[in-house]
Amino acid sequence: MPEYEFRDVYVPRGVSRKAATQLLTDHAEYGHWELARTRLYPDGSRRVRLRRRIIRQLRATW
Repeated sequence: MPEYEFRDVYVPRGVSRKAATQLLTDHAEYGHWELARTRLYPDGSRRVRLRRRIIRQLRATW
């Protein structure tokens, strides 16, 4: 089973949908993050959980 690391991103109420999309696109493009979960709160703010796969490398024994 793959292992993931997670990052929570808080998007305040006043941020437009376009700006939030651009923020998440930048995380995905440059940090190799993918969307795991989005939660919309009653006050209009969003909490977004991003994840990326942890790739373990075995130590080379020569």
